[in-house]
Amino acid sequence: MSEPGAAGPSPAAIQVSRIMRPDDANIAGNVHGGTILKMIEEAGAIISTRHCNSQAGEPCVAALARVERTDFLSPVCIGEVANVSAEITYTSRHSVEVQVNVMSENILTGAKKVTNKATLWYVPLSLKNVNKVVEVPPIQYARKEQEDEGKKRYEEQKLDRLETKQRNGDVILPVINPEPHTVGYSQSSLIHLVGPSDCTLLGFVHGGVTMKLMDEVAGIVAARHCKTNIVTASVDAINFHEKIKKGCVITVSGRMTFTSNKSMEIEVFVDADPFVDEPRERYRAVSAFFTYVSLSKEGKPLPVPQLLTETEDEKRRFEEGKGRYLQTKAKRQAQMQQQAAQQ
Repeated sequence: MSEPGAAGPSPAAIQVSRIMRPDDANIAGNVHGGTILKMIEEAGAIISTRHCNSQAGEPCVAALARVERTDFLSPVCIGEVANVSAEITYTSRHSVEVQVNVMSENILTGAKKVTNKATLWYVPLSLKNVNKVVEVPPIQYARKEQEDEGKKRYEEQKLDRLETKQRNGDVILPVINPEPHTVGYSQSSLIHLVGPSDCTLLGFVHGGVTMKLMDEVAGIVAARHCKTNIVTASVDAINFHEKIKKGCVITVSGRMTFTSNKSMEIEVFVDADPFVDEPRERYRAVSAFFTYVSLSKEGKPLPVPQLLTETEDEKRRFEEGKGRYLQTKAKRQAQMQQQAAQQ
């Protein structure tokens, strides 16, 4: 796999590999989706930071701004090697698009399978001034169509990030004695103090660390609702609205918004409380929707209990989630028909 020709000595592509350990997995032996997301982000950060420093200019570190929808095509198990490959596919003046593929490898049999495909967007921040976005060295494209398609993706994600930020005023409040299968029954929160090991050279949280925490909370919500083994099926676009600084206390909150017969959608957002250096009001830093499925002990899909909505807001969110579910289902069916026609 090669980059479409960088205008400088930046790497063509990189690969990060790691064997999956027991502490990476759930009780059924399937690797947590958050672990894979963290590896994906690490690979993206490496290649985008290298590229942004490939020409003479201000030293910088690439910060994660957005992750497009990511499907978990196949589970990764303990003992397998996760091979994460990353490639730069588009650059604008101030951002980098990175395509990442994850392939699991059974090192005993040599069997390999694609488990994830993801698109990430990074913004280079100056090491001297963290509020300054530096310019990205351009890449050269094999065909003009590649640049045009990349520009279209750039404009679409930019618009979606703006719309998501505008509707991010919700908060999750505790519910007293909730009934099973209601939103309040499964909603969950996790509080984490951001330390040095969570942060980049600039002192801000790695995007992969945040995504791992978000997946943990979403997994708790799904497990509480189903009372079964659950796995991450997909993650809708993850938008990083603001940086989270070392010393912040972050609250990662999750609630169920929609269920179909075999899947459940969980909204997760991250709020940050800065206490060190510059106290300010709590703010919404990250938001996303996770989709989980329920599995039997044999790994077979199980029916998901219907979510019981009680308030008007819960009913509205359920209908919005249903719309996203049907839209994704229609896209998947169209892709399958297109692939069948090409064979």
